[in-house]
Amino acid sequence: MRSEGGHAVVYTVGISDMKVSDNASDVLVTHSLGSCIGLSLYDPEIGVGGLVHCMMPVSKLDPVKAAANPLMFTDTGVTSLLKSMFERGANRRRLVVTVAGAGSLLDEKGFFKIGEKNYTILRKILWKNDILISEQDVGGNIVRTMYLYMDTGKTVIKRNLMTMNPVQTDVGQRTRLKEEA
Repeated sequence: MRSEGGHAVVYTVGISDMKVSDNASDVLVTHSLGSCIGLSLYDPEIGVGGLVHCMMPVSKLDPVKAAANPLMFTDTGVTSLLKSMFERGANRRRLVVTVAGAGSLLDEKGFFKIGEKNYTILRKILWKNDILISEQDVGGNIVRTMYLYMDTGKTVIKRNLMTMNPVQTDVGQRTRLKEEA
């Protein structure tokens, strides 16, 4: 995780943003994953990884915004990350896939279900590409920060409970879906 000068280079992936790297000194981080979805991909054989932070489920909701920033939407943002990874030589069979976010922070009555929809779209895209999720931390009323350490390929998810509605106790689900080698 150290560059020649001994320091990690941290790149912040903003909302509706993406970063792909093959530099072992890089750390990719995205903050404020509430109902948004964060996806981390890493191919350990070639050391390439990427992180995307998508806000809305489907681009057809606003074609003008989708044309201006396809990373805003899960359907086009996840597809963009996969394409960038494959262009750099990543193989779908080797990908370590981590998902975070998809919460319901400001939707107490479950009317909009933006987080749930983001997660559903993400899973459909991965399934259609024959890609399995390795680990996920999704749902609930918490905000997450996601880090991808390029030197190891490890993704770390930090959780922050929201204080806006302290009565809710659902803190999401964290699941390890396949054994680590």
